[in-house]
This record gives sequence, structure tokens and C-alpha cells, in this order.
Amino acid sequence: MRHAMLEPTLALAILLTVGFAMAKLGQLLRLPSVTGYICAGFLLGPAGFNLISSDLLGNRLDHFTQIALMLIALGIGEHLEIKRLRKNFRLLTAFSLGEILGTLLCVVCGMLLLFHLLNFENEYLTGKDYLAVALLFGTVSIATAPGSTLLVIRETRAVGPLTTTLLQAVAVNNGMAIMLFGISRAIARHMAGPMSGSFAGAILHSLLVLVLSSAIGIITGLLIDELMHRLRNRAEMLIAGLALLLLSGELARFLDISPLLVGMSVGFTIVNRDRRDVRLFRVFNTFEPPILLLFFTLAGAHLEPQSLVVGGWIGLFYFFLRGVGKIGGSMLSGRLVGAPDALRRYLGPALVPQAGIAIGLIFLVSSDPDISAYGKILTPAVLAGVFLAELVGPACTKFSLQKANETAAETVSTSCPLPADLTEVQLVPWSWEKLQQTLPPRGTVIFGASHERTVTGLARLATLLSHFLQAAPLAVSIVPSTTDAQHTPQPSPSGPLFIQAGLEVQAMGYQLQAAAVVADRVADGLVEIARDHEALALVLGYPLRHTPQEFKNVVEEVVNKAPCQVVLVRLIGILHTERILVPIIHSRHLETIQAMLCSLAMIGTHRVSLLRLLPPDTTQEEITEQERRLQNWAAANNLPFVRCLAIATEARMETITRESAQHDLILMAGAEGFTLPGKLFGSLADDVANQCNQPMVIVYGRNGKGG
Repeated sequence: MRHAMLEPTLALAILLTVGFAMAKLGQLLRLPSVTGYICAGFLLGPAGFNLISSDLLGNRLDHFTQIALMLIALGIGEHLEIKRLRKNFRLLTAFSLGEILGTLLCVVCGMLLLFHLLNFENEYLTGKDYLAVALLFGTVSIATAPGSTLLVIRETRAVGPLTTTLLQAVAVNNGMAIMLFGISRAIARHMAGPMSGSFAGAILHSLLVLVLSSAIGIITGLLIDELMHRLRNRAEMLIAGLALLLLSGELARFLDISPLLVGMSVGFTIVNRDRRDVRLFRVFNTFEPPILLLFFTLAGAHLEPQSLVVGGWIGLFYFFLRGVGKIGGSMLSGRLVGAPDALRRYLGPALVPQAGIAIGLIFLVSSDPDISAYGKILTPAVLAGVFLAELVGPACTKFSLQKANETAAETVSTSCPLPADLTEVQLVPWSWEKLQQTLPPRGTVIFGASHERTVTGLARLATLLSHFLQAAPLAVSIVPSTTDAQHTPQPSPSGPLFIQAGLEVQAMGYQLQAAAVVADRVADGLVEIARDHEALALVLGYPLRHTPQEFKNVVEEVVNKAPCQVVLVRLIGILHTERILVPIIHSRHLETIQAMLCSLAMIGTHRVSLLRLLPPDTTQEEITEQERRLQNWAAANNLPFVRCLAIATEARMETITRESAQHDLILMAGAEGFTLPGKLFGSLADDVANQCNQPMVIVYGRNGKGG
């Protein structure tokens, strides 16, 4: 009994894990995720390793399919916004009628001819079933994959008449597919039943189903919209919205009408309300990915080898007929209404992708006892067609958008400014008044002189910090010792790097001290010289191209042993300090970065943004209080031009990345030491340094304390 209870849970874990892995593998091969999901289901199902049994597929996991279908239908309704459809009504109507009728006629006639030539009567179909199955194929073929199409548009950043018409045509396609499928399903059930009756009765019944399904969907949509208007908590929106959506779907099944049409009508009603509260769609967007993954993997698991042998060839023919119908219908209708050349030639190929809606429709056939026999041939054929459509379709969409000249130029996608050459470090010459050096100094600010491209930038930052701390800048070079003392190079504090640093420090009004020492290990040398020279801070520069493990080891040891603050500086591109972003996780981090921030802000005019990152469930009162505390801290430290911002965020990294695009320099407190907990939980500052390609300063408190 216990095993039987755990089996569905284990099956879900296996489906999610293998589906995710296969999707990632498919992405490496430039295949859509849905292709990987279907392949994963096929491998796990009865046709593969049989880890997911027929009993699980038929009885225990079927409810995930029903949930996914309702979410897919709801998403289709979201894109049927009348206000948007009205702007392009003439062309959209012409193209939609052309390609829908073209696809329907091509697939239905082609399938009838194929069935006649292959003579399936003794295997899957009898003569009277030819028309019913061909109609089902035809209505399923109308559907287009909104997810794949939208992904290509976002990736290419396409904008233009073709892009606008394409998005609207996809929404109309799927809406018409659901409605026409309901009619063809009613006809198929009528023809498969023992009592034939009249065609007029079947059509009348299908129209009644259409009206009743739409009515239930509209009423449910109004209820959900009214409820969303009264709720503020997103968790409550998810619970209430999902409950009403699934209840309407189950009511549709109880009344033997179309749950897909109900779900689409719900989305249509919500998005066309005057107040247009679409928060429900955004909430569902975070909930549906694992459900859709299970849906597609279960679709693949339903494939049967004996059906796939025949269905695969039919699927290839179905894919060909559908493509001919989409392209031919669009070109013909476009010519009749005098549409622009780009729309006429490229809209059809852009509509080739097909996935979720088509799979959802064939599931309704397989789960309907009256016409489940048709699913023996329909399911493998359509899945094979979907596989090909998702393999070729996105490339066709991208090709069409590119040929229409609506895609953006190929650029590197990054949230932060990316310099052309990461190894090129530039420093604006010092143009402010010279600083007045405090004598005698209270200590030293040590910086490393190890690379000609970074030594000037480190010298400037170290001198600014020295001025604030009333200390003296000290450039150091560590020469590793060798086993043979006679061959160990003698350090010289008058080398070219020291001269280069000295010129920068002198331009700022200070005199540079220099020291070069021999040490067995770089970390030991830095810690020793920091102790001997009463260091108040130790400034080190990141390697230019990447951060090798040796440098990380040196930093870890120095941070844990140094008697002062350790400042890591990542120099990239041009070093500006006019706009400084200071992300804060804990209030104690303000103490850690206080000296560095004040030293940067005391010369010239700067705009400092103090960004307090709070948990996502933080109340508005707490956010206001945190902003007030930041303002008080800035005033206490005489920091002008400070913007204090507290944000409740679910993803700290994304928030920092977004804000950093408007700043020249990022200043953060480092993790509190390199202890085992610190290594386990990671360092946000290190993640920012690795992902944001712009200058950054990380400050570690004395002996590794981040604040």
C-alpha cells in the first residue's frame, strides 16, 4: 500500500528530472524544449524503459494533463484582446481566413486521399471513419505554437508589421482551432456512435456546446476579475484564480462540453475588461512551467511503438500538408487584399511552429471513450508532426522575420554594459584640485603594483582612501622567493610600475611610498607588510581577463589574516566614479563600505544610490522605514546627492543587474569571511563581479568581517 502511494510521487520526480535534462540537451542542439520533453516521455513510457506505466498514465497522472490544458487555453484567451485585434482588422481577417481555410482544406483532403491509398480499413479505421478522422486532423492543424513564436520574437527583438500581424494571427489561429475542433469532435462522436442520426443534429449540438462553453467561460472570467480586483496578495490570487478556473473546467467535463473553450473564454473576458487586471496571468506564469513540462512528457509517454510506425509516416505527410496550407493560404489571401509583399510572402512560414494546443486537442480525443479509437492514429501522427514543427518551425519564424527586416542587429545579450575589450582599462586624467596630504600620516593604505594596466587605477583609489583616512599611499610588490637564494631577484621600489603609480599619486597632491619584498608566498608577504606599515586598508586588483584559483586563494588568506580592511577592485573599461551604486543586504554593511564610499564621494559631484535589498514579503511600512534609515546614515556621513532606495526583491542578482545599468561603479561589502558557512551560502558580491562587466569595488572588513 505504501509503495502504491509513493509511486506517483516517484513518477513525478522522474518525469520532471528527465524532462528537464532532455530539454537542456535539446537546447545544446538548438532544439526547442518541447522536443526534449516529448522525447523524455517516450523514453520513460511503455514504449521505452516502461518506468511510467500505463496505469499511471491512465489513472493517476491524468489530472496534470487537465490542469495544463486549462492553463494553455487561458493563455490563448489572453492574446485575444479586441482593442489590439481591431487595429489590424482588415489584414488580420483576410490572412486568418486564408491560412485557416487553406490549412483545413489541404489537411482534410490530403488525409482523405492518404487513407484511401493506404487502405486502413482492417487496422484502425473503417470506411465511414475516414471523414471524421480527417476533420479532426484538419482542425488540429490550424493551431500554432504561441510559446515558440513569442520566444523567437523576443530573441530577435523583432518589431514591425509582420511581427504584429504574426502575434495576432497566432491568437486567432488557436481560438479558431479550439472552436472548430469542438465542432469536428461532435461530428466525429456522431459518426462513431451506433446511432447515426442526422448531420444537422450533430452541427446543432456542436453549436450548442460552443455557446454553452463560452457562456460558462465568460461568467467564470467575470467572477475571477471581480475577485482579483479585491485581492492584493499574489498567493491568494493564485489560489482563488486556479480554483475557479479548474472548477469551470470540471463543470465543462460534467456537462460534456469543451473545457478548452471555457478556459479560452475566461482569458478573453479578463483581458477585455475595461480595467484589464492581468495580474492573474502573471501569477500563473510562475506556476505553470512544471505543469507544462509534465504535460508534454506525458504526451510523449502516450506514444505506442506499433502506432508510431504507421503514425510517423502519416505525421510527416500531415506536417507537409499543414505547411502547404499555411504558406499557400497566406500568400493567396494576401494577394487578394493587396497586402504588403513582406506580409504576403513571410507570414505563412512564420506560422509553422505547433505544440501545446495541438497536443491538448489530441488528448481530448484519446480521453473520449466514444472516439478514443481515432486516437490510435491521430496521437502518434500529430506528435510526429509537432516534433517536426518544433524542430523546423522556430527556424522558419526567425527566417521570415529576418527577411522582412524586422529583427534587431545581432548583439551580445547582457544586462550590464560590455566594453569592447575587457583588458582595456582607461583612466580619466586627474583634473580636480590637488589634495592636501596630512602630515604626519596616521598609517598607510597599501595597494598592489603588479600590472601596468591596473596600477594607475589602484593608485588613484588608494590615494582617495588615504586622503579620507589621513594616511599615506604605499605601493608594494611581492617577489616570490626561490629555493636558491642567490638566484632570487632583488626587489626594487624604483621600477617602472612604481614610477607609473608615483606620477598618478603626485598629480593628486600626494607623495607615494613604495616597498618591494621577497616572500615565500604572496599572501604571507601582503599580510606581513600590512602589519609592519600600520595599514588601514589593503587595495588589490582583480586579474584582467578572469579570476584564477590562485588569486582567489591569495584573497581568502589575506582577508582572513590582514589587520585591516581589504578592498578588491575590478577595473574594466573606463573608470568613472560619478554614479555609484551601493547594494546593501545587511545594515552592518554600511559600516564596512563607509570609508571607501566617503572617499569616492568627497571629490567632485557624485550621484550615490544606496540600494537596500529586502525579502520579498517585506511590508510597505518596513520598506519606508529602511529608506528613512538610509537617509539618516547618508546625512550623518555628509553624503550629498544620495538616492536612498529600498526594494523587496525575489532575486537580488537581477535587481542589482538592472540598477547597475544606470551607474558607473558598483560598491559592495564582501561576504563575512571565507569560512565554511560563507563558502556554502556563496557571496553575492562575487556573483555580481563575475556577471556585471563594469568597474566594481568589494570591501571586506577587518579579519574578514563584512560589516
